[in-house]
Amino acid sequence: MARLRTFFVFTLFFAFLISEASNDSLNPKPTINRKLIVGGTSAVLGLGSLLYLNQAWYADYRTGDFHFFNDNNEWLQVDKVGHMFTTYQTGRLMMEAFDWAGYSKKQKLFLGGALGLYYMTVVECMDGFSEGWGFSWGDEFANVLGSAMAISQEAAWGEQRVQLKFFYSNSGLAQYNAELLGDNAYTRPLKDYNGQSYWLSISPATFFKGKTVFPKWLSISFGYGAYGMIGAEENPSLVDASGNPIVYERYRRYYFSFDLDLKQIKVKSKFLGALFSALNVIKFPCPTLEYSQGSFKIHTFYP
Repeated sequence: MARLRTFFVFTLFFAFLISEASNDSLNPKPTINRKLIVGGTSAVLGLGSLLYLNQAWYADYRTGDFHFFNDNNEWLQVDKVGHMFTTYQTGRLMMEAFDWAGYSKKQKLFLGGALGLYYMTVVECMDGFSEGWGFSWGDEFANVLGSAMAISQEAAWGEQRVQLKFFYSNSGLAQYNAELLGDNAYTRPLKDYNGQSYWLSISPATFFKGKTVFPKWLSISFGYGAYGMIGAEENPSLVDASGNPIVYERYRRYYFSFDLDLKQIKVKSKFLGALFSALNVIKFPCPTLEYSQGSFKIHTFYP
């Protein structure tokens, strides 16, 4: 469910930033106060967002018996990668917050790391009771993969060496189906899959001890996106002002680029460190090689 991703991820960003910004007023060692801040803020924002979503998204649809819905063929699977991104990033951020609060490693991994999965499963169940949607096993599987990606790396290496990131640029296609793709600048980044790209960023230097050719803050990045999607599974018939048909081909996009890992940039300010951690969900614009429609394209500054 694209409408959820940016809203929930950024509420968790703010929860983590609030806890980090409050750090100066607390004892340098983890205390019960930090646990109250992280737990309380996460609970309030999580419950508040569920109440908001119930009113904003589900109120216009009747509720009924729990049912399933197969949406695996929609949006050329960009939405499924988005689900992975959401649970991965919420898990990553909440593990950092739990670590700051002084929780044990097991608590950090299995409570903080899985918090995004818990939340998105609740939302998926809400879908299951809504006649407008349904519980999607494809979505839930993607949620599990994203959460597992965050937890396994933290357990094995104590850091995220392979990260999922996101970028959005206006595709210009929302005008043809504003109800599905968004009717303003606030809803399009969540709804317009044509403008979304998701990136697997890997920092080679983190896999080696000592100095390497690559600095730790420099990553190589592999991206995925799609274009030409006016509808979920197929495009509706469109005509321009003169009655001529408007046809868009639906196709996948694959990218290769570089990226910055802001978490590897050492700063003294704890607030700035928390800000870098939050901003690290965004793919940094760099020269990019794109493969789509059977040919390669070079972008000097993309996304």
